[in-house]
Amino acid sequence: MRIIVHTGKGGVGKTSISAATALRCADLGLKTIVISTDTAHSLADSLDVKIGPEPVAILPNLWAQEVDARYSMEKYWGKFQEYMVTLFTQRGVEAIVAEEVTLLPGLEEGAHLLWINKYFEEQEFDVLVVDAAPTAETLRLLSLPDATRWWLEKIIALAGGTAARLLRPLSRLAMGSDLPDNEALKAVKDLFDTLDRVRELLADPTMSSIRLVVNAEKMVIKETQRTYTYLNLYGYPTDAVICNRIIPDTVTDPYFRAWQDAQRENLALIAEAFGELPLLKAPLFDTEMGGLDHLRRLADALYAQRNPAEVFFAGRTHTIEKDPAGEGYTLQVPLPFADRNDLDLYRSRDELTLRVGPYRRNIVLPYALHSMEIEGARFDQAVLKIRFIPA
Repeated sequence: MRIIVHTGKGGVGKTSISAATALRCADLGLKTIVISTDTAHSLADSLDVKIGPEPVAILPNLWAQEVDARYSMEKYWGKFQEYMVTLFTQRGVEAIVAEEVTLLPGLEEGAHLLWINKYFEEQEFDVLVVDAAPTAETLRLLSLPDATRWWLEKIIALAGGTAARLLRPLSRLAMGSDLPDNEALKAVKDLFDTLDRVRELLADPTMSSIRLVVNAEKMVIKETQRTYTYLNLYGYPTDAVICNRIIPDTVTDPYFRAWQDAQRENLALIAEAFGELPLLKAPLFDTEMGGLDHLRRLADALYAQRNPAEVFFAGRTHTIEKDPAGEGYTLQVPLPFADRNDLDLYRSRDELTLRVGPYRRNIVLPYALHSMEIEGARFDQAVLKIRFIPA
């Protein structure tokens, strides 16, 4: 099964792109499902059909689903949350407040992506297209905080081990409630196991591709650039950038001339920011992209005769790896056709700019590197390696 995830800043047109991509795959004979994991669902509006929290057939090869976060949470977190809510309410916390505070940070968003594991295990579809939330937060949140995982694992070990038989009778006296039962603990373990499997699926470049949707606007490009850096940091393969709503050259109205000039400059910025990643372009159409006929027009503009399920780019344009000793990081940038004598490197606090002859590459650094300094850089086997150490 191929998994294609569209992410980017809110309002750039991810839902239309996702719907058009799924429709093209279905038209090519691939059994396809498109799911929306954005809490502000608009997939039904884009397809111009009524869909819900379970898959709905749109065409012979096309299904669509708007994931219900509450349903996902109750399925994977409900038993343990029920125990935690009881524990809080026994101490005077109102039930509605207790229900909110017992959600792990990011778990509600991450629960959307648990459906990916379901469809992978069932192997019912050839292609899964994901209309993701407005940023890559849902992908990063698959790695829940280490402290939270440690805390839960300690509880599982305590409540599921031999000591539990001795502690359970005492827990009501000491805590005012029982230790969580085995069913609740199993629900927690299943949740983390499933999140781990989803992370592995999304990090497999032979199966999954993340595609960044942008508009030709500087602010949008910068935020998406930061998202791309974190995707590289966490090992998620990105195989394309999709620039949506480009004003066509056939528009000659003077009112749009300044916008067209700005977009041309920003398209050059995209080339600087994302290196060798393929750039797919879609024009600003003269109508809303709602309904199957309009979505087919969008798919034609994006893919022409190509199959969207193909892998458009193998590898990563840069990687960031932590040193084995844990004291620093190494940023590696493949530059296969560069000459070391043509390389220049500039650094601001949160950005690196590489100049290779007449070409320039801009990389947004993750927050962990902002306060670090560059110890050195070397060009080895067509890869520029830059080492960061604590200041």
